[in-house]
Amino acid sequence: MKMSFRWYGEGNDPIPLAYVRQIPGMEEVVWALHDKEAGEVWTEAEIKAEMAYIESQGLKATIVESLNIHEDIKLGLPTRDRYIKVYQESLKNLGKNGVKVVCYNFMPIFDWTRTEMFHPLEDGSTALFFGKGKIMAINPQELVEMVAEESQGLTLPGWEPERLKGIKALFQAYDGMTEERLRENFRYFIDAIIPTCEAFDIKMAIHPDDPPFSIFGLPRLVNNQANIDKLLAINPSPYNGLTFCTGSLGADLRNELVPMIKRYQERIHFMHVRNVRVASNGDFSEVSHRTADGTVDITGVMNALSQIDYQGYLRPDHGRHVFGEDKATCRPGYGLYDRGMGAMYLLGSWDMAQQLNQ
Repeated sequence: MKMSFRWYGEGNDPIPLAYVRQIPGMEEVVWALHDKEAGEVWTEAEIKAEMAYIESQGLKATIVESLNIHEDIKLGLPTRDRYIKVYQESLKNLGKNGVKVVCYNFMPIFDWTRTEMFHPLEDGSTALFFGKGKIMAINPQELVEMVAEESQGLTLPGWEPERLKGIKALFQAYDGMTEERLRENFRYFIDAIIPTCEAFDIKMAIHPDDPPFSIFGLPRLVNNQANIDKLLAINPSPYNGLTFCTGSLGADLRNELVPMIKRYQERIHFMHVRNVRVASNGDFSEVSHRTADGTVDITGVMNALSQIDYQGYLRPDHGRHVFGEDKATCRPGYGLYDRGMGAMYLLGSWDMAQQLNQ
């Protein structure tokens, strides 16, 4: 198991890599070229420069998160072939430079959704929060404006201003989009890129839908076992793989995470591990990684990973905002301290499971 930490780049992330390196057991930085829009090529020169900087800080850079897919591909428009070729070129450039896994998603418009960025918890910390009633009471434009205001100028993955400036037109384009049509558009995309992935030894790891149910009428493809089965069966190549996010899937209490990990063990290339506390009305709050603080059995997840001898990447996912982190200094969900503590909880659970499973 390779412990990793998401980082948004020099000049874009207030957390220096020197601090990340001080987290015991930390090996890899999960990175992206965050200034690139969906549909733009990631050039070899740009990739080499970013990887060289990360490696100069004593960390590895073999996993990428957020090589974003252009909406024309998801919509199945005639222009998709041009954007697929661009995506193939970026994959080729990443593979040639030693990147082994790309985490991505196929969610229409929004990569993830929360209704509060700094929701107060009982202990005085704050965390990301999803209010099901609130999402039903606002429109997409109001949601975009709220996220922009609360993130205080720090860009969030999937919420880039240039991507969402035409939010009304995007929703018009998706009007009538069904789950079946979206799945066929995914099939077209994944079948086109897998030969490139196999040629350059770079695995795709699709991220589950977050939240794992429809919002604003948008279809979902990666939200439960039945739909994940369909998605992985579309192309049986091991390069068509999964990012298993315990927080995204765990927000639906019907998802049995431990059996699912064992079911998909050959196709899980990346683990996002975080805890959520799910209320009876469907609201959920992110909490610490500790099992007792939420509704996700984090220690059970880590034990399952030990039992399958998981060799892939793992990162502590979103953290609370603690120890004085606030809106002015902290990207929502991506502060230093709680993710560092989360890494320690996960490594401790892993080490104990490894001893028990010998």
